[in-house]
Amino acid sequence: MHNQVMHSCMADRLAQLLGVLALAAADRCRAAVDAAVGRGGAHAAALVHLDAHPDESVQGLADVLRVSQPAAVRIADRLAADGLVERRAGADRRVRALRLTAKGRRAAVDVLFERAGALDDLVSVLEPRERAALEPLLERLVAALAQDRPGALTVCRLCDRSVCCGGPGGCPLDHTTA
Repeated sequence: MHNQVMHSCMADRLAQLLGVLALAAADRCRAAVDAAVGRGGAHAAALVHLDAHPDESVQGLADVLRVSQPAAVRIADRLAADGLVERRAGADRRVRALRLTAKGRRAAVDVLFERAGALDDLVSVLEPRERAALEPLLERLVAALAQDRPGALTVCRLCDRSVCCGGPGGCPLDHTTA
């Protein structure tokens, strides 16, 4: 019984520490990417997603951002008004495709740069060997975040694919593409 209580306390503490870290990481990333775009909410994630997936429909963007279709329209409208996104003819006449302008692609790069800086600040307290030990654990946790492609796109809506997918292990969510 004593071992079960100790295990439960340790698991609870681990979960608490992870929760604190996750919230701090989210807060720092949100502040950094919102500042890079000059807008809050899902605008930064929309830019990063559209950079990786040009010609996405508004509904596809809504699904990835987990917002309503009208909210995705408003996000696209604001990004278009800022000169970051343009609407094009889609796969069929009823659907308009969203594509970043050159200014939008530069903004997406800025978002990823600022996000990386915020995250680098968090892990900078770790020694290189500690980072190396943490990476495979994080890969396993990330791999468990989604079991299908739509879920993976949502999880990775702010992902720097050149960094994450370019590593020796590849993308932890590759199993969702099968």
